[in-house]
Amino acid sequence: MKLSRIEQRNPVLTAALSIIVPTLNAASTLPACLEPLMEGVLTGLVRDLVVTDEDSGDETLTIADAAGATMVKGTASRGGQLRRGVEAAQGEWFLILHADTVLEPGWSAVAAEHIQNRAGAGYFSLAFDQRGVMPGWTAGWANFRSRVFALPYGDQGLLVSRSDYERAGGYPDQPLMEDVHLVRALPCPLVALNAVAVTSAGGYRQSGWLRRGTRNLWTLARYFAGTDPARLADGYRR
Repeated sequence: MKLSRIEQRNPVLTAALSIIVPTLNAASTLPACLEPLMEGVLTGLVRDLVVTDEDSGDETLTIADAAGATMVKGTASRGGQLRRGVEAAQGEWFLILHADTVLEPGWSAVAAEHIQNRAGAGYFSLAFDQRGVMPGWTAGWANFRSRVFALPYGDQGLLVSRSDYERAGGYPDQPLMEDVHLVRALPCPLVALNAVAVTSAGGYRQSGWLRRGTRNLWTLARYFAGTDPARLADGYRR
């Protein structure tokens, strides 16, 4: 069963939600990301799925096509990639979700209630696909940062109305910190949703939990200090 091009079953929700997933060689993680989204299709919440791809050389686009996604391609730049995906979406609400993130069961009921209440922009509680002290501490810090400083990152997902997204000016065409730019510009409250997004710990396992966490904080501090995002992206990739 496809995630879009399906008869919607709940006229009250009127298929309000577009899901936008940015990808780059995401064939190993995309199926797990897409599977829980069927929950939202069956309840009539999801209108369409947009996969916005940077230039994958694996089976990413084949998987996206089999899921019934609208596919968008363009030049590299995470902010530009997301902006193109949103422009192709048809819903009045957007859920921006990373391809290595899996929503836990029950997410669609939480999202539907949020949309019906028009309660601002929502984000999910973060968890990693690895247990242990460092994964737990890192997820705890991310959730604390989101609640106290209103600063969720993209791997927590973002549920936002079209009107609030447009009033914020949308995603900037920049290679890094595009999610921080958008949430800081939103004219509405940021609300922690009572649902969990489980994201991949692959980058942390590769770089080391402490090293990557420190680098992320340093990159954020430099961004707030005015460093060019392109320069930050070069350093981040190295």
